[in-house]
Amino acid sequence: MVQDLVIALVAAASVGTLYMAAAAKIVKQYERGVVLRLGRLRDEVRGPGFTMVVPGVDRLRKVNMQIVTMPVPAQDGITRDNVTVRVDAVIYFKVVDAASAVIQVEDYRFAVSQMAQTSLRSIIGKSDLDDLLSNREKLNQGLELMIDSPAVGWGVQIDRVEIKDVSLPETMKRSMARQAEADRERRARVINADAELQASKKLAEAAGEMSAQPAALQLRLLQTVVAVAAEKNSTLVLPFPVELLRFLERAQQSAPQQPAPGQSAPRQVSPPQQERQQSQQRPKSPQQQQPQPQSQEPQPQPQPRPSAVPARPTRSKPLARH
Repeated sequence: MVQDLVIALVAAASVGTLYMAAAAKIVKQYERGVVLRLGRLRDEVRGPGFTMVVPGVDRLRKVNMQIVTMPVPAQDGITRDNVTVRVDAVIYFKVVDAASAVIQVEDYRFAVSQMAQTSLRSIIGKSDLDDLLSNREKLNQGLELMIDSPAVGWGVQIDRVEIKDVSLPETMKRSMARQAEADRERRARVINADAELQASKKLAEAAGEMSAQPAALQLRLLQTVVAVAAEKNSTLVLPFPVELLRFLERAQQSAPQQPAPGQSAPRQVSPPQQERQQSQQRPKSPQQQQPQPQSQEPQPQPQPRPSAVPARPTRSKPLARH
């Protein structure tokens, strides 16, 4: 009798242990438990820790509440300015309502992935190439709004969406490289021209100072000679400035002309003598002019010029003998 009682207690304990093992559930800190009793959703969502369910009646589904990082597969598309591109992105989201994530959608991860791909292709078609390359913040915000609108009903919150890479065709890359090279060359030429303008202004100021002080030009020439000689060259080229020649020419023109040796200085003429000389140089009136008598002497006739070639002497023929 006692033996039967012991066997019954052991059997009951075993059944209880099996029941407790089947009913006991552990929910982790980053998870929430959704209980379905006979296929019907229970109102309360089980929190982290130890919890009990009815074996065979309740079904516990654990939902991860952590932020999920999901890569969006690369999507091929044509931009608004007819450029073929390949864009991939990454999406960050988390579940904020565990019951809706289980009841409202079959697989919330797959649903979010498909919505992200569709939204990414839509963003590519509405944007220009320059926006995809330089204005990504605005595109990321628009893409986040497009994915977050349907995901709110699934109990999912979109935390962030980032466009990772934009792949371009090789021809487009070469065209953009040539454009960038041309733009940089243009800026280099503008900077060089600006430098030449500033240098010319400074050189003009220096030339003005040197023209006011001619000795400065000679000092500058000596500095140039010293700079060239510092390189230990065997040949020294000494430039002769044209401004120095002009300075010497101006100095010679400004100096008074001295009479040459052996010549007398010009005589100073008094004003009365100048008037007398001017009256003598004035032309006479027709009455004062008298015709000159023409000479009646015959003009000598020109003699013929002797010929430069001497006349050939004539030979006499010999007399015939009888």
